[in-house]
Amino acid sequence: MTIQKEKAQEGTHIKKIIAIMSGKGGVGKSSITSLMAISLQNKGYKVGIMDADITGPSIPKIFGINNERAFSNGQAILPVETSSGIEVMSLNLLVKEEDDPVVWRGPMISGTAKRFFTDVEWGELDFLLIDMPPGTGDVPLTIMQSLPVDGVVVVSSPQDLVKLIVKKSVNMAKMMDIAIYGIVENMSYFICPNCNEKHYIFGKGKVQEVAEEMGVDVIDYLPIDHEFVSLCDEGKVELYGKIEFGRCEEFAKKIEEKVGGNKL
Repeated sequence: MTIQKEKAQEGTHIKKIIAIMSGKGGVGKSSITSLMAISLQNKGYKVGIMDADITGPSIPKIFGINNERAFSNGQAILPVETSSGIEVMSLNLLVKEEDDPVVWRGPMISGTAKRFFTDVEWGELDFLLIDMPPGTGDVPLTIMQSLPVDGVVVVSSPQDLVKLIVKKSVNMAKMMDIAIYGIVENMSYFICPNCNEKHYIFGKGKVQEVAEEMGVDVIDYLPIDHEFVSLCDEGKVELYGKIEFGRCEEFAKKIEEKVGGNKL
């Protein structure tokens, strides 16, 4: 049975919609979504982030816009723009206080995630990145079935559970007939500031082995970076693109190679 895809607001034109997902929490999925956004924005693309993790939204905090609020123009909800021009929609931009709990049942959560696409005036975007909640439950299923997602990027970490985690995400995307752009292994290693050597704190990951087995590509192996983590915590993640321009540029090139990129 073919499910009709939802349409965006009139006047919204999005070239590519990418879902960033993981089979479990705690792998830094929102951080990688943010890094993708600032890296692509630095390359001249117009980027938006849809924070679909309704019960645990973190994107506004990472970008330092958690005290901002999204408003309606009478016809649609207007996303909040970050300092570098990235458009963001998140439940934290709609609730009275950012620490208010979201005590909702599944259908309401899924419906809200869908409305972040249908009821928001995104305008002209090269990329809309969807920061998915962890796992393969109601919200990821609703988004993959109902929204015109072009492909997914799977985020993992080097721990032993990686094989099961990645397989769940990849198999779900295949079931939904959605392209898999590849896997990003986060927290892959740590570079010692004193000796400049790589240290595999969690052990050498098995992502390459799993990727070959599943027939997908590895996009990148990203290190544990104290500067990046600190800037995320401080709501200043966009400064990372200026501090580590080379790394962001390299990451953006790898994303471009996998997903394609045509500036508006």
